[in-house]
Amino acid sequence: MKSLRITLAALSLSAVSSLALAAGNPLSVHVLNLENGLPSPGVNVTLEKHVGKDWQPLAQGVTNEQGRIGELFPAKQAFEAGEYRVVFKTGEYFKKAGRETFFPEIPVIFEVKNADQHYHIPLLLSPYGFSTYRGS
Repeated sequence: MKSLRITLAALSLSAVSSLALAAGNPLSVHVLNLENGLPSPGVNVTLEKHVGKDWQPLAQGVTNEQGRIGELFPAKQAFEAGEYRVVFKTGEYFKKAGRETFFPEIPVIFEVKNADQHYHIPLLLSPYGFSTYRGS
């Protein structure tokens, strides 16, 4: 009986934490430099939504000292299902660091099917390669 209460309490806390996350900003990004294993501060990032045949600008931000933008989606706009694009301006970042890069911009296109969820887009970056995935 005690283990059932603990399980129910854990499920309740999980549901509450999911609601709290969904109530916050629905989109965050994180940039890590694979070359040195450190966060990438100062990377300009834009967010766009696919509308018809065009991409509509929604927001812009710059990664902080931890390489993060915790709230990229516009605060007063409804987060809706659809196709979005996050563009990392990596050429500017590497130029400031005195480095060359093969990828001056890295666009990451993703589809939102459930607007109640949080979407986290990490970018693992080096001058001549990158990787991304849906984070949490």
